[in-house]
Amino acid sequence: MSDINLEILVTEKRNENTKKIDSVTTLEMLKLINDEDKTVPLAVEKELNKISDAVDLISSKVKEGGRFIYCGAGTSGRLGVLDASECLPTYGVGDGVILALIAGGRDAMFKAKEGAEDSKELCVKDLRDVELTDKDVLVGIAASGRTPYVIGGLEYAGSIGASTISISCNPNSPMAKISDVSIAPVVGPEVVTGSTRMKAGTAQKLVLNMISTGVMIKMGKVYGNLMVDVNPSNEKLVERAKRIVMQATEVGREKAEEILQETNYNVKLSIMMIISNLEKEKAEELLLLNSGYIAKAVESLN
Repeated sequence: MSDINLEILVTEKRNENTKKIDSVTTLEMLKLINDEDKTVPLAVEKELNKISDAVDLISSKVKEGGRFIYCGAGTSGRLGVLDASECLPTYGVGDGVILALIAGGRDAMFKAKEGAEDSKELCVKDLRDVELTDKDVLVGIAASGRTPYVIGGLEYAGSIGASTISISCNPNSPMAKISDVSIAPVVGPEVVTGSTRMKAGTAQKLVLNMISTGVMIKMGKVYGNLMVDVNPSNEKLVERAKRIVMQATEVGREKAEEILQETNYNVKLSIMMIISNLEKEKAEELLLLNSGYIAKAVESLN
């Protein structure tokens, strides 16, 4: 007999507001969904202190040469993969700085492999495959807070001295009890009972956005609110690189293109050269001395 008791999970309770969602008009149905969605940012807001702790923990570890690794199953795992994969083109973060593991592997991104989430050992194997060390941070993601795959990963990470963070949508979950930092936006029962890809998924996406963006900002990959380490790997991003240089320095398009070509489209270096009036090598050296922070490098000129 299963020892899983879904009744105690907030995310599995029945939503009193949507009991008749199958018998209303389309517009009324969508309004019910939208009304429930409006509660999600407020639930995330209550966890800002914990999210701040997570950002500080991860950024400190990354600056020391560590990595942050997401692990999850189903929707939670896919959200981790999405967040990790988007950091490379957006922030030019080096390969391997941020990774994501999903129960069932790559194929589980496109086709559900629900049974994979029930194995603690599977996550341990996945973490050993990516050579998790005590320098790294493991971020476990599961709406229920009780997914065996994620718990197995968090337990293993803790046993080797790696830092651990959990993201769930149920308070006092098993994951929370074994993590250094526990983030738990309680979004309440879902519109469709147990469909945690909805409010819980939205909450997790918001939290992951904050964590990865916060870490990238603290790594000097943003100047003002401009993504100055963008990797211009396609036409849209090449155009964005030009706009960023123009916005950051107030030069014209022709000057921005000229400097970008000189730096092989290194946006951060191009901005530094224009602001400082330094030659490429000197500007590069100044950035290096200031850990890649343009604002700090500019301040050091004064």
